Amino acid sequence: MRIGVLALQGAFREHLDTLRVIGVEGVRVREPADLEGVSGLILPGGESTTMRQLIERWGLHQPILDLAASGAPIFGTCAGMIVLAAEIAGGEAPILPLLDVTVERNAFGRQLDSFEAELDVPVLGSTPVHGVFIRAPIVERTGPEVDVLARLDDGRIVAVRQRNIIATAFHPELAGETRFHRLVAAMASEHDDPGEGSGRRPYPTRRSLSARRGEADR
Repeated sequence: MRIGVLALQGAFREHLDTLRVIGVEGVRVREPADLEGVSGLILPGGESTTMRQLIERWGLHQPILDLAASGAPIFGTCAGMIVLAAEIAGGEAPILPLLDVTVERNAFGRQLDSFEAELDVPVLGSTPVHGVFIRAPIVERTGPEVDVLARLDDGRIVAVRQRNIIATAFHPELAGETRFHRLVAAMASEHDDPGEGSGRRPYPTRRSLSARRGEADR
C-alpha cells in the first residue's frame, strides 16, 4: 500500500516521516502521474493560497477529486483543511470542496499566537491527542454528513470527517502523533480490499479496527 503526500509546498516531509514510522510507503505527489497506484492522499500544512495556485498549475485539481470520488481517504492538516473545505469564510472560492464545512483562516492569529493542546478524539481511543496549532483555521459550520472528531475546551471544532475525507486544524505530525495516519492507512487498506458489507461501511469503524488487531494477535 502506498499513500501520497502532496509535496508542492509546506510541511510534507513530516508526513512522509510519520508514514515511514507506521510502516507505510509514502509517495511525494507533485504531478498527476504521481497519484497512480496510491491508496490515499495527505494534504499538508503550508499556505493555502500558494497550494491553490500550484494545484492548478500542475493539473492536480481533477485527479485529486477523482481519487476522492473513488473512495480513497484524503487527509488534510491545517492548510490542508482549508484546501478541502466547501466554504472559506470571507468569500474566497473553494479549492477542493470535498468537505461540507465552513472554515475561517488564521482563526487564532499570527504565527506568534501558535499553541499546543491536548484533545479528546474518541475515535482514536481514550488517550488525548497532542495537537500543534500554527496559524490554524477553525471550523465554523459543519454539514449534516460531517462527523466532529475533536473540539477545543471552548467548544470550537478542530477535527472533522465526512466519509473518506478527514481534516484537522492542527498538526499531529509535528507532535509525534501517529494515530490519525494509522486511521488513514486503515481506511486506505479497506479501499484497496473492501470486505463483505463494505458498501454499508464507507470507512473502518473503531470496532472493526479493534477486532482486526485482536485477530492479528492470535
